[in-house]
Amino acid sequence: MKKLITTLTNIWKIDDLRTRILNTLLFLLIYRVGCHIVLPGVNPAALQHEAKEGLLGLLDMFAGGSFSRSAIFALGVMPYISASIVVQLLGIAVPYFQKMQKEGESGRKKMNQITRYLTLAITLVQSIAYVRTQIDGGAKMIADPMFTILTAFVLTAGTLFVMWLGEKITDKGIGNGISLIIMTGIIAQLPSGITAEWFSRMSTGGGGPIPLLLEFIALFFVVIFTILIVQGVRKIPVQYAKKIVGNKQYGGVRQYIPLKVNAAGVMPIIFAQAIMFVPMSLSQFFPDLQSSFLTSLSNYTSVAYNVTFAVLIIAFTFFYTAIMVNPQQMSEDMKKNGGFIPGVKPGQATNFYIDSVISKITLPGAIFLAVIAILPAIASLFGVNNQFAHFYGGTSLLILVGVVLDTLQQIESHLLMRHYDGLMKTGRIKGRTPVASGPTQSVI
Repeated sequence: MKKLITTLTNIWKIDDLRTRILNTLLFLLIYRVGCHIVLPGVNPAALQHEAKEGLLGLLDMFAGGSFSRSAIFALGVMPYISASIVVQLLGIAVPYFQKMQKEGESGRKKMNQITRYLTLAITLVQSIAYVRTQIDGGAKMIADPMFTILTAFVLTAGTLFVMWLGEKITDKGIGNGISLIIMTGIIAQLPSGITAEWFSRMSTGGGGPIPLLLEFIALFFVVIFTILIVQGVRKIPVQYAKKIVGNKQYGGVRQYIPLKVNAAGVMPIIFAQAIMFVPMSLSQFFPDLQSSFLTSLSNYTSVAYNVTFAVLIIAFTFFYTAIMVNPQQMSEDMKKNGGFIPGVKPGQATNFYIDSVISKITLPGAIFLAVIAILPAIASLFGVNNQFAHFYGGTSLLILVGVVLDTLQQIESHLLMRHYDGLMKTGRIKGRTPVASGPTQSVI
């Protein structure tokens, strides 16, 4: 406890760090207030939304509950996330975007501007779809086209404002702004989830406090295991040749290329969830196509759903890792800088060696993602309330762990830079910044 108090005191002593933390809290507070402002023309008393499931539940969690609340921030940052993913994939497949990526800071600014324009286009489409499908009953005036246009305008403005808040947090605060906004939305759902589980267990036939305590113990170990995998890296030793320039010697030291066990992050789960939403949409819009198999794929606790979901996640993990990690570029960069892997010839042999290492560590990382993704369904089968079961795995847990570790790493770097002790008594929080020519860091 004394160590914690000393660390918090040191954080408060650093003017720049204190200002950044206060700015971050202020921006997040503004975001949370906006999540409770209902859209103009919508009757809050008529909004009796049920808990969302599938992709809609994911969107509602990312938006901090404002999606089901029909707030001005109902779409959250998901349009920006979608635009970022599209631009990121274009940077791999389209030569024009590849050229921009190599232009340094100017190229990054151009790609950010393209991402903003694409966000605007995606938000306009999603806002109209939201008005037509999600605002129902006595809470809307669907026959009035002007209502749809004005509400779509408000939703678009809300998403752009949230995107601006995220950029301001990144610039003036601490951590990745978009990631922190998503994390805030997820954490906002935790109290209601715990409350629902509490009343469920304390009700007649609910099991009492013992099962509730066991659930929290299980959640603790799941979080610990997730941290271990998210932080896990495979270090490849790299030896650099000695160079003597004048009276000084350069190189001759051994460094490491840290290859993450989970280099794909949460993207495979997001892609797989989007595909698993298709059977649900087919059964909803085309009742004639319903079958027992299609119905089972629409139930997230069924065996067919979870097996298909896990296979898709493993496949997307290998796919996303393959397009984000470039062993050939890493090999060429090492060769240009006079580096080599001990026992491996430079050039093509190094390329094959790095590729084989990536393939070996990607398999357990993919299996880990699949297990984490289906844990909420397993928790639900053991009687855990759906609201609380979401925190046992899936995208929400991975984002929470990743964002918290990234933010703590930035705080620790500020402390160490000013010769204070870090947040940990032994060791250091590992940074998530990728090595040169390695995987780029996702916005989430």
